[in-house]
Amino acid sequence: MKKLFALLFLCMVVSLKSRAQSEPVTLDLSAAKFDTFISALEKQTSYTFYYDPLSTDSLSISIRANKLPLKDVLEAVLSPAGLYFAADQEKRIFITANHAIITHFAYLKQAENSQVVLEDYTSREKAMEISIENQLFEIGDKNRPSTGKTTLSGYTRYSETGGILSSVTVSVLGQPGGVQTDAFGYYTLTIPDKRSTVIYKRAGLQETSRQVLMHTSGKLDVQMSEQVFALNEVVITGEMGSNINRTRMGLEKLSIKTIKQTPTILGEADVINVILTLPGVQTVGEASSGFNVRGGATDQNLVLFGDATIFNSSHFFGMFSSFNADAVSQLELYKSSIPAKYGGRIASVLDVSTKQGNKKKLSGAGGIGLLTGRVSIEGPIGKKTAFLIGARSTYSDWLLKRIPNETYKNSSASFYDGQVIIDHEINEKHHLFLTAYASHDNFELSNGVQYGYGNKNLNFKWKFSLNRNLYGTFSVGTDLYDFNVGDHKTALQAYDLKYSIGQEFARLDFTQQTAGKHRFTYGLQALKYRVRPGTLSPSGEESLAIPKTLEQEQALETAAYLADVFTITDKLTLDLGARFSMYHYLGPRTVNYYIDGLARNENTFTGTDFFGKGKKIKTYNSPEIRVAAKYSFNDNRSIKLSYNSLRQYLHMLSNTTAITPTDSWKLSDSHIKPQFGDQVSLGYYQNLKKGKIETSFEVYYKRISDYLDYKSGAKLVMNETIETDVINTRAKAYGAEFQIKKIAGKLNGWTSYTWSRILQRTTSRLPGEIINGGAYYPGNYDKPHNFTTVANYRFSHRFSVSSVATYSTGRPITLPVGVYDYAGSQRVFYSNRNEYRIPDYFRMDISMNIEGNHKIKKLAHSSWTIGVYNLTGRKNPFSVYFLTEDGKINGYKTSVLGTQLPFITYNFRF
Repeated sequence: MKKLFALLFLCMVVSLKSRAQSEPVTLDLSAAKFDTFISALEKQTSYTFYYDPLSTDSLSISIRANKLPLKDVLEAVLSPAGLYFAADQEKRIFITANHAIITHFAYLKQAENSQVVLEDYTSREKAMEISIENQLFEIGDKNRPSTGKTTLSGYTRYSETGGILSSVTVSVLGQPGGVQTDAFGYYTLTIPDKRSTVIYKRAGLQETSRQVLMHTSGKLDVQMSEQVFALNEVVITGEMGSNINRTRMGLEKLSIKTIKQTPTILGEADVINVILTLPGVQTVGEASSGFNVRGGATDQNLVLFGDATIFNSSHFFGMFSSFNADAVSQLELYKSSIPAKYGGRIASVLDVSTKQGNKKKLSGAGGIGLLTGRVSIEGPIGKKTAFLIGARSTYSDWLLKRIPNETYKNSSASFYDGQVIIDHEINEKHHLFLTAYASHDNFELSNGVQYGYGNKNLNFKWKFSLNRNLYGTFSVGTDLYDFNVGDHKTALQAYDLKYSIGQEFARLDFTQQTAGKHRFTYGLQALKYRVRPGTLSPSGEESLAIPKTLEQEQALETAAYLADVFTITDKLTLDLGARFSMYHYLGPRTVNYYIDGLARNENTFTGTDFFGKGKKIKTYNSPEIRVAAKYSFNDNRSIKLSYNSLRQYLHMLSNTTAITPTDSWKLSDSHIKPQFGDQVSLGYYQNLKKGKIETSFEVYYKRISDYLDYKSGAKLVMNETIETDVINTRAKAYGAEFQIKKIAGKLNGWTSYTWSRILQRTTSRLPGEIINGGAYYPGNYDKPHNFTTVANYRFSHRFSVSSVATYSTGRPITLPVGVYDYAGSQRVFYSNRNEYRIPDYFRMDISMNIEGNHKIKKLAHSSWTIGVYNLTGRKNPFSVYFLTEDGKINGYKTSVLGTQLPFITYNFRF
């Protein structure tokens, strides 16, 4: 019986080929395109053809046929080009490269939602030999009249986990430009109402395409798989050509794969340390918290982790960032062309995207290093919900006890961070996201001083689709940062100091794609600040410390924004945006008053006034402009221009160049104005070697006003009248950035050089508020030259080597330059502020990545990271200080890591 069935089936296949042979074809083509050839065949026969335009667009067809069988015509044209064809019982012919597909294992039928579904009657794996890229997806209603332009929308997801895929480039073959999927993996693309090929690309993933026939607007979801590269094809970053095509300039994107293969301190993949290798991004010294972007201060960067604002993004004295790499998907750093939806900071936005949980199976990852351990677990909850839970901690006391310095021998330090991410899909139009994050650091020095600080964040997001062209997100959440300091070395003076800043926010954002040349984003935002400037309390019964609590501060910031990406022509695109923010400084609060026109101090103090709860004390409002333009000469060259203006209502109070646990934040009030910054940038971009090498050159000029500096001897902690110790300054920053990036090949990486300056001066002319006579002086983080090279070389799929080399000018410093006698005692005379510099900085790191075997069916996959931080052992100075010893002033310099620091980390995933 089985033999009879097989014989009948074989006869049916032969019959199909015979019918193909019996349909005569008459052609007379000379140097015709392949699609012209196929169109002629479809008009003369009853067959529909499916093929990959990417493998046939270079073919030139010349043929003369007079009533020849279709089979003979196809063989005459396809065989010389290395192409094959196969027909099925539905009168469809599939044209493929390398080998013919087997059509008798499965058949295709049209689903109700206009998407092709593969049905299997024998072996599903064999049936998948029919490539989905050769299927035709008919979208929309065939019976509705044509409009010329339609909209294709949908989601892109990982095929392995079902998680969302952001930053996927979606474009139509043969048409310039394209769009990128947003943070939710959603895209909206204007497409002609005819047969087209839509291409989906993202670095590290297998490029895929879909052939679509648009009748009316509709939806198409796509899954993408991890790409296993041949060694000469390894791609490390970005979407190839995206630096040319996107309108925004000063935008850096890094995937988690790039982050993990860059050597960092103690083998821990680190977001902050990797962005320090990018042009225009600097730090003031070794293992320093915070970073400086294009002349901006550390507090002028908006750091987001899954939409949560992180006020202090460092752990363990600045050696580690607050982000567990296993919970990170990618990062975006905006140095200019900052989108209108972002506000509240004037230098940059670092948006760290979190991973979404695995919706298909339970999986996890982790690692164990010399100082830290981490683990994350993700998986499905039912069919529509996924979770991700991650945690990281340290066990570093053993290292501190081995440091020869007595200050650290009896010290201890620890930190932890954790996150919970839940993604629930109600239906295709409604998604819910919940993200919770917490981090905390504790360290105690041998002198009895204890420090602790941490972040706590919780936010809820609802994404809803109103139609295929319009969707919105509604977000609410809370962010909190606090620190405490305890000094218990002397029982009579023991105290505890606590500080916190918190904010509650609500945001409503919309994205709208028109059928024409516009893509709109607009929305409303509200942010409530709450600052508890400090509470000092005695510690222990013997303590004589006087309790003190500063008045709480609060303010309300609201904003509305509108932006439009306007494609004028295939070569010219504008990104136009406007944001209007309003800020109210609110009671309850006691406000101090001083004599107008004189420096604020106790001698000019005139009295106070009390404002009740919710009363408006001071209001500021301002429009912010965001404009960018891109002109593409061709697919490999473009030029861009942008202008941004931004306003910041928060100020960090710090007398150090790096972020410390005791740095506090101050709200703008009646005496302290909001910071304002604007920047103009110009850039040229060119790709070489078919896009495998990217080059960019950008210049910028930035102005900053109402940035705070401090009077000599300023008191910043527990100061009830902080307005008497701060000085308003005006700054200018300018520079040039060059980067060359090789994004493919066994050897890949990037080299960047930045020349930049940040100069500031006091705006006041009052006695006691003038620095350097009112002239410009270098900012604390002014480092004119910065050169960095990141190189990765993959010897095999299991072994690779990575290295980082960086050089920068030493930061400014104020030095004692003389000694004089005054009132019978010897005094030190200091130079102008920041007139000198500490020695230049140089460091080189190297690491080796060794992976286990690549068997698919394995309980756990493991790898080792082995390397050396500061390979040359250079003692880079972090600070320079002076002591008076035996009547002489002696200078000293300190280094954080003045020797080679080897590390080893074991990583695993399952």
